[in-house]
Amino acid sequence: MSGTAPEIWIASSDGLNMVRADALVVVRFDRGRVTAQLHDEAKVTVTLVDGSAGPHPSPDFHRQLIRVLAELTDSTGAHLVRPLSDDRGWRWTTESL
Repeated sequence: MSGTAPEIWIASSDGLNMVRADALVVVRFDRGRVTAQLHDEAKVTVTLVDGSAGPHPSPDFHRQLIRVLAELTDSTGAHLVRPLSDDRGWRWTTESL
């Protein structure tokens, strides 16, 4: 991201991967798994949430991510967005970096 736009990173649920939000071109929900395709020639796909073996996120969980990212574009500074599963189910959380 450039200029005054905030820098937004997305972490996978296991914390092993982090991708910049501006690198995403496709976000998919399939059988409890949320994946993101990155903007590059190799068309790399990163699994953000793998709910296929455990509790499934809601069917619109990928849309919730897009909503959070859209809200953060109006903010300043750097942010980390990560999925969290607890007794209330799956949700996206944000924190300043």
